[in-house]
Amino acid sequence: MSTLQQVAFRAGCSVATASRVLNRNGPVSDEMVRRVRRAAAELGYRGGGRTGNGRPAIGVLIPSVTNPVFAASLSSIQNRAFHAGHSVLIAQSNYDPAQEPDAVASLLHQQPTGLILTVCDPERSMALSSALPPTVLLGNLPTSRFTAAVATDNFAAGRDLTNHLLCKGHRRILFISGHFAASDRAKLRYLGYIRAMEAAGQRPLDTLEISFVSSLEQLDLSDVVARSNPTAIIASNDLLALGVMGALRRQGLSIPRDISVAGFDGISLGLLTEVSLTTVEIPDGTMGAAAASLLLDMAENAAPPRHLTVPYRLRVGGSVRDLAVQS
Repeated sequence: MSTLQQVAFRAGCSVATASRVLNRNGPVSDEMVRRVRRAAAELGYRGGGRTGNGRPAIGVLIPSVTNPVFAASLSSIQNRAFHAGHSVLIAQSNYDPAQEPDAVASLLHQQPTGLILTVCDPERSMALSSALPPTVLLGNLPTSRFTAAVATDNFAAGRDLTNHLLCKGHRRILFISGHFAASDRAKLRYLGYIRAMEAAGQRPLDTLEISFVSSLEQLDLSDVVARSNPTAIIASNDLLALGVMGALRRQGLSIPRDISVAGFDGISLGLLTEVSLTTVEIPDGTMGAAAASLLLDMAENAAPPRHLTVPYRLRVGGSVRDLAVQS
């Protein structure tokens, strides 16, 4: 079994410097970080934290373990990590920026090989303000400090979905979202909606923000529907879109005859409703696997961080009515 002394010798540095790099507890140049990590990988040195099964671990932070989107990502991360000899440590923030620092600290306490993080807003997250091991942002855009990220173009997805509704003759389109402070993905989708509406010469309706973790079975849209009189509603994710569909039906409204509904993510539940949900499919499983592969390459092979953009696809369902077609 290799030792820290052997890693330091191969990297051409002192044992103290090698220790600082591998334990992330002191200032070291980027070049030295790469040399020490490469030496550790070549020698098979695994001096970091291990889980109870003796494997090194990857730390993963997600907003919610109950959202199928993140469940799909986690499954792919675990599969990729398992084949690389790693376990996965999981923490959740409950879509609360204030919970992120403690969640990340709990992961760091177990000295993971690296981190895969989905934060509410990478530009404002306090969890990203301290020194971290190799880190990949999942679903978030990269920042100046954390340039490794795997995401889709949520702005373009919001624009394209809105254009789809506009092409179907809809002009009064309401955007319903979780709180934008809890998800930069939702905010980017909303900005894409704004861009498409303005480009079409249409006035965007006032958006409705609700909690991502609220009970959707109790969602009441009667006031906003009466006030805005939309012909279509875009929800910032599919779970919310399904909640919107339930709320509209409780009002006695028919989908899509009275109001059309569309969402984002492409979760399988959207195919099991009375009318299938029109949505933007985002390959969350593919993104999770890509994030895990990128992280392991950075941590074990000193590979440079990269920003990977994963394509999305519009999935047309029965939840959107074509107003240009006379009934």
